[in-house]
Amino acid sequence: MIPYGRQSISEADIAAVEEVLRSDFLTQGQAIPRFEKAVSHYCGAEHGVAVNSATSALHIACLALGVGPGDLVWTSATTFVASANCARYCGAEVDFVDIDPTTFNMSVEALEGKLLEAETEGRLPKVVIPVHMCGQSADMREIGALAERYGFRVIEDASHAIGGSYRNRNVGACEFSDICVFSFHPVKIVTTGEGGLATTNNPDFAQKMQLLRSHGVTRQPKLLSAENPPPWYYEQIDLGFNYRMTDIQAALGTSQIERLNEFVDKRHAIADRYDDMLGDLPVVMPRRLSNRRSALHLYVIRLETHKIEPSHRDVFEALRAGGIGVNLHYMPVYLQPDFRKLGFEPGLCPEAEKYANDAISIPMYPALGEDDQREVVEVLTRILSHGDGSGSEVEHQT
Repeated sequence: MIPYGRQSISEADIAAVEEVLRSDFLTQGQAIPRFEKAVSHYCGAEHGVAVNSATSALHIACLALGVGPGDLVWTSATTFVASANCARYCGAEVDFVDIDPTTFNMSVEALEGKLLEAETEGRLPKVVIPVHMCGQSADMREIGALAERYGFRVIEDASHAIGGSYRNRNVGACEFSDICVFSFHPVKIVTTGEGGLATTNNPDFAQKMQLLRSHGVTRQPKLLSAENPPPWYYEQIDLGFNYRMTDIQAALGTSQIERLNEFVDKRHAIADRYDDMLGDLPVVMPRRLSNRRSALHLYVIRLETHKIEPSHRDVFEALRAGGIGVNLHYMPVYLQPDFRKLGFEPGLCPEAEKYANDAISIPMYPALGEDDQREVVEVLTRILSHGDGSGSEVEHQT
């Protein structure tokens, strides 16, 4: 099967990990600060805080911004559940903003309308978390302007978007946000196996996140309450977590960052070929905007279901049966059973629901060759022309 995503591991990556395995430190050594510096320098941010996952980064980012019980956090309806769960971990309530149907990102128009209504009700959010879907930045300048007007903080969920840019600055520079979060899961642009990182230009936020990722424990003299403590002394000064990244992961990430621009360039070349190959099919291809550069973590097509006989499910299952590892990113978060328990119902975000009924992520990763791309398109063409890839009944796959 041709997967929808796949990591790219080089001999240099393996050597970097091997070097750590032969060193004195497997965790809390020098590889982590090197990785943090490499990412923050690439992004153009003052600080980077590495953790064991993007979910952990989102959680401590919310805590660093003071999110707690009684607060309200908004995020995009079309995202992975972690973008919303991070607020719930803090005891806050969560709500959702509909998407722009052309970019799949948080709609600025929908956000502004929701803010106007919330202001009259006295229920403005403390934090808004726009998600850079598929690797293309949301409209951060406009969202930042709304943040100034309505007094909320902004966390960019850039789990898909390292290597992308917005208005000639790299995603992660935090020009219009307080904190930006990246993911390094194996199918993302670069990988640390599992891992995440938060960038920020605020030293207080960075210090808070550094503390929270390691149990809330510190040995830093300036943070200790004791005067002239003994050399073994440490204090827990906050309720933190074990969210640390290992040096093994950080070494892999630092090696991968050296190829980040190469990875993104290859993804754009693949997207260009898809754009050409898919031009005659009843699908809507992703739109790449001129004032930003997508990292192209995903290539999502939308079926023109009114023009084809097979349903969204039929096409999806036939692609998988034909050896094409497609996926859906994502169903609206608020329709998940756990969120339905909170009172959310269908109809909250119509564009997000339409998207979930016709979107399919097709294979996209740097090593995807032209022959494999042609196979993807040929299988899709047969399905759209004949109802399935072979003329026979398609098996339902779980």
